[in-house]
Amino acid sequence: MSRFLNAALLSAALVASVAMSPAILRAQDQDDRDRDRDHEHGVVIYKDKVHHDQHEWNEREERAYRMYWNEHHHEYRQFSSLGPRDQEEYWNWRHHHSDAELHIEIH
Repeated sequence: MSRFLNAALLSAALVASVAMSPAILRAQDQDDRDRDRDHEHGVVIYKDKVHHDQHEWNEREERAYRMYWNEHHHEYRQFSSLGPRDQEEYWNWRHHHSDAELHIEIH
C-alpha cells in the first residue's frame, strides 16, 4: 500500500510540474519580449510598451534609475527584478526627466 501511495504522489508531482511548464514558459517569453540582449555588444534593451519606444540600459540609465529611487525614498532594487507595473512607473518618470534635467553627463 505504501508503495502504491508513493507512486501516486510521484505521478501527481510529475503531472503538476508538466502542467505548470507552459505558464513558466509564457512568463519567460514575456520577459524576453520586454527585455532584449545584444549578446555581441553586451547591451540590454528594455521595451517601453506605454511610450512605444526602447531604452538601452547603460551607465547613464542606471544613474537616472538610482535618482528615481532616491527621489521616491525606496530601498534600491535592480530594475530587472521589478515587476511590469513598477518598471512602467519608472519609464513614466524617466520620460519626464531628461539627462539634461538630471544633470547626467553624456560621454
